[in-house]
Amino acid sequence: MPVRVTGLASVLLAPNPGPMTLDGTRSYVLAAPGAGTRVVVDPGPDDVAHLTALADGPRVEVVLITHRHADHTAGAARFAELTGAPVRAADPAHCHPARSREATPLRGGETIHAAGLRIEVLATPGHTGDSTSFHLPDDGPHGSVLTGDTVLGRGTTVIAEPDGSLRDYLTSLDALESIGAATVLPAHGPHLGDLSAVVRTYREHRAGRLAQVRTALGARAGDPVTEALVDDVTASVYGDVVPGLLSAARQSVRAQLRYLAEGA
Repeated sequence: MPVRVTGLASVLLAPNPGPMTLDGTRSYVLAAPGAGTRVVVDPGPDDVAHLTALADGPRVEVVLITHRHADHTAGAARFAELTGAPVRAADPAHCHPARSREATPLRGGETIHAAGLRIEVLATPGHTGDSTSFHLPDDGPHGSVLTGDTVLGRGTTVIAEPDGSLRDYLTSLDALESIGAATVLPAHGPHLGDLSAVVRTYREHRAGRLAQVRTALGARAGDPVTEALVDDVTASVYGDVVPGLLSAARQSVRAQLRYLAEGA
């Protein structure tokens, strides 16, 4: 059964813990008090028990996706079949049913009215090109924001290949910071208070990592971003990373090298 975390949001944790998913993917159930329908964000992996538990309850009016990664989307098609609800994502490939007029791609800046809620759609690319956040302005005194993998409940996110972009990510952090002291409802890890403060911490972490990458580059600054260069910088900056996170570290280093190569 979903566990309530704010006035408008409850969480059902998927059984997929791991180095990249922390304690597992958090599927959110959103509804205003007394509403007869619900909104589900990120059905999660294609786990029958998880999806069945998520489907149990009042009718699901619409399903929203924060981004394309399988730990958020693999169960979406099955969940649409279980509930009859349209699935909407920024990437049309993850909208279900594919030809439904209700399952249209999400657009940054639109407002969704469902389950008695106002849900403001924020395009927040960076972790992936299609990353999207959802702002609930009426969720408590400062509102709440479902941040997907853009802001996590613990640690920091990877700039994922092939469409992640550090430049886009920093711009998305600026947009999230401007919302203010909203509650952070991440897709992995615990919910947090004061989105703007969390974002400032994220930005400081990125600035520190970029400084480390610049130092590791030394006289090689401006060299082409080759796999050998990525390996060398990763070893210098992330030398103590656990093996399960090495691929993520390499992706982040590659993204930082490209950002610097663009003249940052």
